[in-house]
Amino acid sequence: METYKSNPEEQEYQSRIPVAQVAAMMDKVKDTIAQVVVGQDVMIEQLMVALLADGHVLLEGVPGVAKTLTAKTMAKMVAADFSRIQFTPDLMPSDVIGTNIFNPQKGSFDFKQGPIFGNIVLIDEINRSPAKTQAALFEVMEERQITSDGVTYPMEAPFMVIATQNPIEHEGTYRLPEAQLDRFLFKINVQYPKLEEEILMLQQHHEQKGALSLEGMRPVISKQDIDYCRSVVKQVRVEPKLLQYIIQIVADTRNNPSLFLGASPRAAIALLNAAKGLAILRGREFVTPDDIKEIVPVVLRHRIALTPEKEMEGMNPDDVLKEIVGRIEIPR
Repeated sequence: METYKSNPEEQEYQSRIPVAQVAAMMDKVKDTIAQVVVGQDVMIEQLMVALLADGHVLLEGVPGVAKTLTAKTMAKMVAADFSRIQFTPDLMPSDVIGTNIFNPQKGSFDFKQGPIFGNIVLIDEINRSPAKTQAALFEVMEERQITSDGVTYPMEAPFMVIATQNPIEHEGTYRLPEAQLDRFLFKINVQYPKLEEEILMLQQHHEQKGALSLEGMRPVISKQDIDYCRSVVKQVRVEPKLLQYIIQIVADTRNNPSLFLGASPRAAIALLNAAKGLAILRGREFVTPDDIKEIVPVVLRHRIALTPEKEMEGMNPDDVLKEIVGRIEIPR
């Protein structure tokens, strides 16, 4: 927002942060993904913010809108370990986190790591597994570690879960527990591409004769680059009045008559971290109110629940969040 100002002393301090360098790294990743995934620029940018903010992402959209392709391409852009888990109704927790296997030569049990041990983990159709399997993700998504038979195994940084789900199909699916949803930094609603974007996608597919391969793509950033970028994000300046603005938005969800479940304190932290990541991506050293307003829907839409009356009226969480943000006075 152009009317937002930071005092000169703060700007002088913040100028020591290498914002341009971090933004250039992320732009390189975005541009490379956009060569493969056409018409999902908003989703790609939000994934970059989540990567900077060290958060997990839930992608929700109908089949065929490039959710899985985007996640796979993003993982390809990072020189890190990638693993993929296809969630199914018969998947057990040990299929995700790993299990202890008896080693007859040693006469003891060895822990065999599951596919959750990766830097970027794609969980396809996360809502197809029951609560027992979902519970296996609680510890690892929040604490970046898993515990098996009393032994704790930490995840190697960076650790990011990108999960997909289909909002239309309900047969053979399970509603994600609220505790699970709250561990996702973002819930991104993936939309259909625009007409001109879909035409471009079809042209590219035709010219490649349908043979789209990610094998020839090379990473553009390393794990060390991500750690460095995240350390810079932590230094982004946030005015005290903007911290209060975040708290006002989150608190309003808890006292809103249209909602029976409001956002948790974890949501306020997520909103802060995401706003800082967005500021860096936009090449700024400080957060503005517009950063917070823009990021509110993807941070909060999955952390709140409408009352039955509002659902019957056809409202959705984004409608309520828009009302809340529009009602709260913007800091100047």
